Amino acid sequence: MTERNNSMDVYEELRQILDAHPTGAPKSEYFDEILKISFTPEEAQIATKMSFSPRGVGHLSEATGIDAGELEEKLEAMCNKMVIFSTDREDGKLYGLLPTIPGLFEFPFMKGGGTPKLDKLGELWEKYHRDAMGAAFGGSDTPLMRVLAVEKSFGAKNKAHPYEEVAHFIEQAEVIALTDCACRVSLGNCDRPRDVCLIFDNPAKFLIDRGYARSIGKEEAMDALDRAEKAGLVHTSNNSSDKANLICNCCPCCCTILRGRTQLDLPNAFATSSFIAKVDADECSGCGTCADERCPMGAVEIVEEIAVVDEKRCIGCGLCVTGCPSSAIYLEDREPSHPVCGSVKEMGMKILMEKGKLEEFIKISKR
Repeated sequence: MTERNNSMDVYEELRQILDAHPTGAPKSEYFDEILKISFTPEEAQIATKMSFSPRGVGHLSEATGIDAGELEEKLEAMCNKMVIFSTDREDGKLYGLLPTIPGLFEFPFMKGGGTPKLDKLGELWEKYHRDAMGAAFGGSDTPLMRVLAVEKSFGAKNKAHPYEEVAHFIEQAEVIALTDCACRVSLGNCDRPRDVCLIFDNPAKFLIDRGYARSIGKEEAMDALDRAEKAGLVHTSNNSSDKANLICNCCPCCCTILRGRTQLDLPNAFATSSFIAKVDADECSGCGTCADERCPMGAVEIVEEIAVVDEKRCIGCGLCVTGCPSSAIYLEDREPSHPVCGSVKEMGMKILMEKGKLEEFIKISKR
C-alpha cells in the first residue's frame, strides 16, 4: 500500500466515506481527533478501501495491495478495537465499515469505560455531539430511531401493531446480545442501569464473539426491558417495521437519541410512538410522580393538583402510565410524529435521498 506524506489526508478521506452513510460523519475538529485515536494511519488507509457492505479478505487484499495473510491479521486487530466489523458467511469471514452511530461511538464503550483512552474518547464524542454529530444524526426528515411504548402501559383499547411491541422483536431474533449502554458509560450523568442495551442477530454475534456483549435468551431480554422500565428508561429502536437491529433503553441526560430533543431541540431527532398519554382527572391524586419522576421529556405538570399532559412534548413512551400509583394515566392511539418505514433498507434510502448522499453511498457500497 502506498504511504501518504500527510497522515491527515487519509483521515479526511475516511471521514468523507463515513459521512456517506445515513447516520453521517460531519466535519469537525473533534471527529478528526476521534479518528486519530481510533485508527492508526495504516488502519485508516485500509478503511478507505473498504465498504459498508462486508467483503472478503481476498477482495480487500486486491484493493489495498496488502498480502492476504498479513491483511487478515490487521483486519482482526481492527475488529478487536471495534473500528470495523466482521461477519461469518459460508465462504469465509467478511469485513466492513462501521457507521458512526450505532458503531464507532457505541461499540468501544460496551465493555465499560474507565481507561484513559475511553475517557478521552467520551469527552470528544460529547463535544462532537453538540458541535455537529447530533444535528447530523437527527437532522433528516425521516428519523433513524423511534420510541416503543412500554408494553405494560397498553390498555385493552390500544391498537398495538407488531412493530410497536418490544416482545415481537425479541421473539423474532435468532441471536440476542446484552451489553452496556455506551451513552451512560461515556457520559455518566446518571446512575440508571447500564446493562440494558439489546442487540440482535449479526451485530449481536459480532459483539458476543469479540467479548463486548454476552449472549442471552428471550426471557432474560424481557427481564432487561422490565429493569429498564422500572428505572424510567425509554425503549427506542430503528424506525422500521420489518425488524429491530437493537433496542436501546434511553435516559434524557446521557443518551444520544433523546438528547436530540431534550438538549438540541431537533424535531426529527426520533419518531414518537403511536400513542399519547391522557389523564383521568377523576382518578388523579396530584402526587406528581409522573411529572417529577417518570416523564423524560418534561411533558407533564401538575396544575391545581391534577396532572396535565403537553401533547406536543409527549413521545408516547408509557412510563407515566406504569409509574402512576392511582392508575389515572392511560395511553390513547394517535398517529406517530413520523411514518414508520417498511424496512431498514427503505429507511436508509429515504434518509440518503433527503441528505443528497444516495449516489455516493451506492458508489462506496459497490467497492
